[in-house]
Amino acid sequence: MTSPISPIGGFSPVSGLDAISGVGGTGALGGTEKVTAAQGEHESFASMLSRGLESVSASQAKANDLAVQVAQGTLNDPAQYTMAANEAQLGQQLTLAVRNKAVEAFQEIMRMQA
Repeated sequence: MTSPISPIGGFSPVSGLDAISGVGGTGALGGTEKVTAAQGEHESFASMLSRGLESVSASQAKANDLAVQVAQGTLNDPAQYTMAANEAQLGQQLTLAVRNKAVEAFQEIMRMQA
């Protein structure tokens, strides 16, 4: 039985990724959800992908709500909308990049000879 891979020392997490991924801190879902080691080990790829897509959808909904508030003039700080719109755009770009890589991998597998 192999031992789990230990993290590389001196690594500091990139700020802002928590908001995109919805893991730790107060992410796009607005909660303080943290994935424990037990959840991370047994969580399927499909559930992680689903959770990520829900996070992107929530950030887009938040940006849309803030856009409406800006249009109505009820939002005190328009910078909130700018940050939420950028977060939603980055989440969408990440989602498209993952989708494109998955399609490329599938196409490569289909080209393999049995």
